[in-house]
Amino acid sequence: QVQLVESGGGLVQAGGSLRLSCAASERTFSNYAMGWFRQAPGKEREFVAAISWSGSSTYYADSVKGRFTISRDNAKNTVYLQMNSLKPEDTAVYYCAAGGRPTHRVGEYDYWGQGTQVTVSS
Repeated sequence: QVQLVESGGGLVQAGGSLRLSCAASERTFSNYAMGWFRQAPGKEREFVAAISWSGSSTYYADSVKGRFTISRDNAKNTVYLQMNSLKPEDTAVYYCAAGGRPTHRVGEYDYWGQGTQVTVSS
């Protein structure tokens, strides 16, 4: 069982930056692909970014490409999401997830964190 804990969310003005972290309890963290998803009120959970187990491959939703960067440190069992040039439409609860491969599909991730709120004011 992998436990994931997100941190780093908060309130930021449009154009600002935040860095989310997701710490995993499992020593075999490096065996998992990791993903970031977000869910705004009244909307479905949507894919943001994913990274392979080695960190060599990354994938992004078109809406965040060029603004967000996913990375991981397997020695620290942590995955990050650097978010720059934030927009009000980025406001959501952000979740990290662990799975077998870096996919945009919600259902293919086995473990999820509790989420961290990101609010971007205009």
